[in-house]
Amino acid sequence: MPKSRIRKKADFTPPPERQSTNIKLTNRSWVAPVMLALFLIGLAWIVVFYVTEGDLPIDALGNWNIVVGFGFIAGGFGVSTQWK
Repeated sequence: MPKSRIRKKADFTPPPERQSTNIKLTNRSWVAPVMLALFLIGLAWIVVFYVTEGDLPIDALGNWNIVVGFGFIAGGFGVSTQWK
């Protein structure tokens, strides 16, 4: 039986190195204060609603004031995703 020819493999040449690109990170110093402010506004909104027995902050909204307070808190969590 004839022996098959052995193929010579080409030597490995690594790809040329890429030049490192400078990644400019944006200034995100605003994230923490805005996040904390939204958390505190939402908490204060809900606390004021319960302490005043529904008369404040906006009487016309009734129990929807709780949704507004949690909306501020959810906004704080949304802003927190930008924190690096």
